[in-house]
Amino acid sequence: MNPHYRAGWISDVHLGTRGCQVDALLAFLRDHDFDTLYIVGDLIDVWQLRRGIYWPQSHNDVLQKLLRKARKGTRLVYIPGNHDEFVSGFLGQYGAVQIMDHAIHETAEGVRLLVMHGHELDTVVQNLKWLAHIGDWGYQLLLRLNRPVNAFRRLMGWDYWSLSSYVKRSVKNAVSFIGAFEDAIARYALRENVQGVICGHIHHPAARQIGGIQYYNTGDWVESLSALVEHPSGKLELLTHLQVQAPVKEISRPRIAQVA
Repeated sequence: MNPHYRAGWISDVHLGTRGCQVDALLAFLRDHDFDTLYIVGDLIDVWQLRRGIYWPQSHNDVLQKLLRKARKGTRLVYIPGNHDEFVSGFLGQYGAVQIMDHAIHETAEGVRLLVMHGHELDTVVQNLKWLAHIGDWGYQLLLRLNRPVNAFRRLMGWDYWSLSSYVKRSVKNAVSFIGAFEDAIARYALRENVQGVICGHIHHPAARQIGGIQYYNTGDWVESLSALVEHPSGKLELLTHLQVQAPVKEISRPRIAQVA
């Protein structure tokens, strides 16, 4: 039986890009059930689709899987991000799917959590969109380089390694940006009369205390393959590296000849 959670949060799926780890996401949606599932922005990457259409059947399968969950009783809350901001023009209730610019989630323990994508506090996205698009182009290039690097690693029997994630961790300005972003999100949440905040946007999964706010970042489905879940008890858990598990091969036993 699949584990059943009171709530779950995923973000930055980026359907419509080659970097989307769609098989891992489909496996996660298949193997986990939720009362409420929040999609915290950038489900579809319209920026990339404007540069060239890439939409295999598996990306349709994700949308169909989400809608199937809704038909079976899961409440879906969709909070648009900067890559799918066109959806913010359709706020409202559509059956079991609700589109909101942000949400307040109350856990089973009564903890109030602000749910937002996070691009609202990214000064580059808000004020210098041309620079954000250039940065996104560079990020997509690093993701493409991930493929040949990891094809070689597979041949050598080595585990997956993300060049793009390594570059982000290594570049001082990127590290400083992540810290500044997290602090800004926490300060914003502090003014909203909540005890915590859940966001995405920067593709950097995290669960930590910042000042008086519990900060959660759901990560992404390009590199970290991560999600945040709430157990029935109200405990929140950050799940990362949700790779597709290879089936275990049965070891064939030697046949024993029968003695006549």
